[in-house]
Amino acid sequence: MENRVTVNICGEEYTLVAEEAPSYMQKVGGYVDAKLSELLSAAKVGRSDAAVLAAVNITDELFKAREATEALRAQIKEYSDEAQRARNECSELKRELFKLQNGKK
Repeated sequence: MENRVTVNICGEEYTLVAEEAPSYMQKVGGYVDAKLSELLSAAKVGRSDAAVLAAVNITDELFKAREATEALRAQIKEYSDEAQRARNECSELKRELFKLQNGKK
């Protein structure tokens, strides 16, 4: 189901249409508005330049978040592999213990 939400970005109203929840779309619009407003006040640039700079900054954040996600995935896989090796070792030790205990009887 598509949702329509009107968001205000730099004093202009935009209607966003997406399947995401309206609250999420408001959050996205608010984020873009904040980024643009920050650039407009700090860099003293026009709206189009601010829009391009905001797009570059947001894309930079996206790429860095993706890299961090991949690093976390690799770390989780490493931990998972390590846990599997420990389980295998534990099973082997249990078998050895069982053999030793049965050999004494």
